[in-house]
Amino acid sequence: MQDHIFSQKITTWYHQNKRNLPWRDIHNPYFIWLSEVILQQTRVVQGMPYYYKFIEAFPTVQDLATADEKDVLRLWQGLGYYSRARNLHTTAKMVIENYGGEFPNTYSELLKLKGIGTYTAAAIASFAFGEKVAVLDGNVYRVLSRVFGEETDIASNEAKKVFTKLAEAVLPEKNIDIHNQAIMEFGAMQCTPASPNCMFCPLTFECVANATGKVGILPVKSKKVKVRERFFNYFVIEQNRNFAMHERTHKDVWSGMYDFYLKEFAENIQAFDDIIGEDTFLHNVLKNSVVKRESKTYTHVLTHQRIHTKFWHLVINDDFLINLPSDLKWFSLDEVDNLPKSTLVNNYLIDFVF
Repeated sequence: MQDHIFSQKITTWYHQNKRNLPWRDIHNPYFIWLSEVILQQTRVVQGMPYYYKFIEAFPTVQDLATADEKDVLRLWQGLGYYSRARNLHTTAKMVIENYGGEFPNTYSELLKLKGIGTYTAAAIASFAFGEKVAVLDGNVYRVLSRVFGEETDIASNEAKKVFTKLAEAVLPEKNIDIHNQAIMEFGAMQCTPASPNCMFCPLTFECVANATGKVGILPVKSKKVKVRERFFNYFVIEQNRNFAMHERTHKDVWSGMYDFYLKEFAENIQAFDDIIGEDTFLHNVLKNSVVKRESKTYTHVLTHQRIHTKFWHLVINDDFLINLPSDLKWFSLDEVDNLPKSTLVNNYLIDFVF
């Protein structure tokens, strides 16, 4: 198949079938960047409300750069992968400080911004500035693998080089933004991972996978990394409607978010005494409080982790003076409501506290 035929067919399909998305048909690099970061590891239907929230709260990169990071994290709450939100804030400040408030207009310069990798840089460069650079996401890998019969394992070290060369070979001379959006949309809507609509595909007769009966096995991808099981026991410590919480500052899930006093185990510990162990702080709390609630176990699924969580809600006697560990602080209910929190913690508060 000639390369220009591939581009012509998918762009024709795109104009006839594309979804009406708010970041389409615009050339504002800030809005494009926001949409791309929000949609990383996130379905469009889930990400769209966040896109609207962000452009309303921070209509310009200047607004985002000057915002408090906690406000950015709070607005991001529920999307997960919170490092994306922190990188978003850092990058906005870099654009203001290093580029005079204007996004760099080339792929190579965009790569210098924190949190912007090859895919996002290519998306901004081609969508906003028309630079002739190919985008590579999961949808593009799948389309190229099937149409051209490329069997390189997309999880291998050589895959990026192989598929970049292939993606560059089919780039047209003009309308790069339309071509790149078309191939991604084609993968998302037509050449889907499961049950692709091959019967009504404009590339049916050109598709190598269709001709060789390999649609179901392409693209080749090695097995996923083993999922890590984690067991969290949160102690919701309350006194006079104030709650003891701390900011997660270590490099782990939900860094920068606020949560309760935590005891984590590598296995599911059932006995309450074993969970408490030799923790003198908790022993002191328990002697001067009542257990208001023991929650069911919640399971929160991340890409390579499953976090099984129970909440133990302890209400300390009003007149008892408790010495909190240095990382814990008291927050009023209104303050708790305004803190950035993981979906897991926030859902517990909504269900049982607010």
